[in-house]
Amino acid sequence: MTRMRWRPAIEHALYRPDGGFYRRPEGPAGHFRTSVHASALFAAAVARLLAGVDAALGRPERLDFVDVGAGRGELVLAVRDLLPAGLRGRVRLRAVELADRPPGLPAEVDWSADLPSGVRGLLFANEWLDNVPLDVAEPGPDGRLRYVEVEPDGTERLGGPLAAADAAWAGRWWPDGRRVELGGPRDAAWAAAVGGLERGLAVAADYAHLRAARPPFGTLTGFRDGRECAPVPDGSCDLTAHVALDAAAAPGHPALLTTQREALRALGVSGARPPLALASTDPAAYLRALSGAGEAAELTDPAGLGAFHWLVQAVRMPVPEDLAGLPGWQTLPS
Repeated sequence: MTRMRWRPAIEHALYRPDGGFYRRPEGPAGHFRTSVHASALFAAAVARLLAGVDAALGRPERLDFVDVGAGRGELVLAVRDLLPAGLRGRVRLRAVELADRPPGLPAEVDWSADLPSGVRGLLFANEWLDNVPLDVAEPGPDGRLRYVEVEPDGTERLGGPLAAADAAWAGRWWPDGRRVELGGPRDAAWAAAVGGLERGLAVAADYAHLRAARPPFGTLTGFRDGRECAPVPDGSCDLTAHVALDAAAAPGHPALLTTQREALRALGVSGARPPLALASTDPAAYLRALSGAGEAAELTDPAGLGAFHWLVQAVRMPVPEDLAGLPGWQTLPS
């Protein structure tokens, strides 16, 4: 790899067939924990949401569950195992991931590198958009944004001026900043995911920021062996940047932008401690409940995983009952 803009550098480092970070045998779980790995309560909330989508769609003969950015299939399998028999028999399990199909994955899980079409059900993208490659820009001596180019060792220098589409995106969505992460490719990826729904619900859960509080110096960073590290595009570490999730919402469909804390609470995940009286009447049950409360607290911690944002969009279906009461639903003009 020679010096190039950040978008192709990230693509090369993460996804190239001959040694990209996400092609490694250990998968993402070998380097960092997501909500899926933190607690089975996360999969239980997604399973409850899938059941709500099923009810809102009138319990169709076939219901899709699409896990986008599936890693090694952890979420799709956990959701499968939590579904009641009557629902599990109607659900088609679909995983979208660029890495090869994991050995031993049950045949009932459809594995593909491509987003599906004709989806009727729930599409869930957990920490997917933050790994969609993007370009980075900084002001040049004349104050106009220019692309940042990067060497294989992470050394940066300014490149050429922005293309019109990137300049327009920056002007609309990130007008103030010494370092801008150009989110157009993420917007397009999410539009493609939502566009694959015939009827259903699409959810993106990710590190995010909103237009009113963009980070002035950006968020692009690396992760290796559970620790943050310098973002070096050599395939040795994950490369991730928080998502301008408010820019991604696909127009024409009801949309909700909320925190993971509020979404999971609406889906029954609470960090409340069990009543102390239970310790006397059923100590084992109390310890189980206490452990579950600790896991729920981690998932909903406003200074941690609870600060993730969820972008939820309903496509030609009513909003599921569990989420209908959350404030902020709106339909963006087409």
